[in-house]
Amino acid sequence: MENIKQITKKLQRGVAEAINQFTMIDEGDRIMVCLSGGKDSYTLLNMLLHFQKVAPISFEIIAVNLDQKQPGFPEEVLPTYLEKLGVNYKIVEKNTYKIVMDKTPEGKTTCSLCSRLRRGTLYEAAKDLNCNKLALGHHRNDILETFFLNMFFSGKIETMPPKFVNDAGDLIVLRPLAFCKENEIELYSEKMNFPIIPCNLCGSQENLQRKKVKQMITDWEKEFPNRNSIMMNALQNVYPSHLLDHNLYDFEKLENTVLKES
Repeated sequence: MENIKQITKKLQRGVAEAINQFTMIDEGDRIMVCLSGGKDSYTLLNMLLHFQKVAPISFEIIAVNLDQKQPGFPEEVLPTYLEKLGVNYKIVEKNTYKIVMDKTPEGKTTCSLCSRLRRGTLYEAAKDLNCNKLALGHHRNDILETFFLNMFFSGKIETMPPKFVNDAGDLIVLRPLAFCKENEIELYSEKMNFPIIPCNLCGSQENLQRKKVKQMITDWEKEFPNRNSIMMNALQNVYPSHLLDHNLYDFEKLENTVLKES
């Protein structure tokens, strides 16, 4: 079993690779770190606080939690934790829980609507707090699972990019944990004894296709070790001309130059 120093170094290397490869952080950035109370967001905050200390540039961090008014949500946990940590933070209160439960038909998953409402609220909070960047806690497994979900169930080749600009064009969204493995985040979270707050919306649903895809990827990794790393490499080596999308490659103007010259 790895000790806390070893697992911390692994995660820091993964975050450093993502930050450098995708040019995530610049001098003077004001980054809003979305803190849900789960293992991923706690890890994200710790990693960015580390690089804030050691990076040769200066940037600000403000942790933001969206209190969605879920029944039984322990409102005191995050403020107590963040004050002890000495981190600048803000709790945004919005009853998206009621909206999701009212609008979602019985037996259907709440993820899509919940995600849209949460994203819009967080984007607005970032604007109010004068943040130019927003950091999310999605990791390598999230990226792979989303890729397969989109391919199998939405009929498109798409996943979570490590860095992108929102639709309004006024905010850059980052995923600094893009190269970090979920099992290492879980181990780190356990060893750090983070005050985890469970989600009784998405986390409690058993009929999610994501859970099935997660199990599929887990089984592949057991049968073929290092499969996840290979798939992550594939997402960074895309050849549009070897796919079928007319918007990416102009098949109409493609000519056989050999026949033309002869």
